[in-house]
Amino acid sequence: MADGTPSPSTRPAWVPDDLYPFTDRWIDIDGNLVHYVDEGTGPPLLLLNGNPSWSFGWRDVILALRPTFRCIAPDYPGFGLSRPAPAYDFRPRSHSAVVERLVDDLGLSGVIVFGYAWGGPIGLGFAGRRPELVGGLVIANTWAWPDHRVRVRLFSTLMGGPVSGLLVGRLDLLLRLYLPSNLKRGRLSARERAAYEGPFSAGTRSLMRVFPREIGRSQDYLAEVEANLARLSAKPALIVWPDSDPGFGNDELRRWQALFPTAPTVVLRKVGQFIDEDAPGDVAAAVEAWRVAGFGAQA
Repeated sequence: MADGTPSPSTRPAWVPDDLYPFTDRWIDIDGNLVHYVDEGTGPPLLLLNGNPSWSFGWRDVILALRPTFRCIAPDYPGFGLSRPAPAYDFRPRSHSAVVERLVDDLGLSGVIVFGYAWGGPIGLGFAGRRPELVGGLVIANTWAWPDHRVRVRLFSTLMGGPVSGLLVGRLDLLLRLYLPSNLKRGRLSARERAAYEGPFSAGTRSLMRVFPREIGRSQDYLAEVEANLARLSAKPALIVWPDSDPGFGNDELRRWQALFPTAPTVVLRKVGQFIDEDAPGDVAAAVEAWRVAGFGAQA
C-alpha cells in the first residue's frame, strides 16, 4: 500500500501462505497498527490466544469454523503481524482495551468471546466491561482472578523477573522450550516453528517477558475481571478444557463449572496449553456442536 501499511503481497517470508490462507486486515488503534483475521459468516467468534502465540495458532480452527462463524482473530500489538505504538506497554489491560476498540470499530454485537491462557482475562475483561455486546463465552484453560499459587508466582518470577532477560531474551526459552513442550499431540514443522519465531527477533523478545511478569503485577486488573464475571453469568457458555496443561488443572476447571453451572464441558484428551495448535479439530468440533445445540439451550 502507498502509505507503507503491510499488505498480503508484503507478508514476511516466515508467514506460510498455504498454512495461513487468510486476507490480512489492518486497523489503527491509538497508534498501534493492529493486524487481524476476519473470515467467514455467522455469529462473530472472537479468538484470543496466549503468550507467545498469535493468530497463526488459530488457523485450522478458523478454516473449520468459518462456514458457520465469523472468525475474528487479532494479533496483540507487538505479536504476530501487529506493530505497537512507541509507548505501548504490552500489559493485559492494554491488550484488552485494544480488543474492545477492535470490536467497537468493526461494529460487532453478539460476540462470542473465546480465549485460552492470557486470552481469557484479556477477552473476559472486555466482556465484563461491555456485556451488552457479548453473545456467549467459550472458556478454555484460563483464569479470571488474581492467582496467588506458589508455582504460578515462581513461573512469573523466573520468566518475567530479573533473570528473564537471559532466559527469554537471549536463550529464547518461551519459543524454543515452553511452547513446544506444551504441545502433547505432535511437533511443529520447520515452517510452523518459523511462523512462531518470526515476530520475535533478538531485539524484540523482551516483550514476551511482560505476560509472565504481569501475573503478579496485574492483580488489580485481574480483580476487576473477576468482579465483572457476575455481569456475564447469564450468558451461554461452553467450557473446553485440555487435560494436560500444567498451568490449569481440575481446581480451575471446577471453579469455572461453578461460575457457569449450565455450561457443557468438553475435555480435550492429551492436549496441552496451546489448544488451537494442539487440537484444532477437537476445538472446532466442540464449538460447532455447541452452535448446533443452540448455544443457550443447555441442560
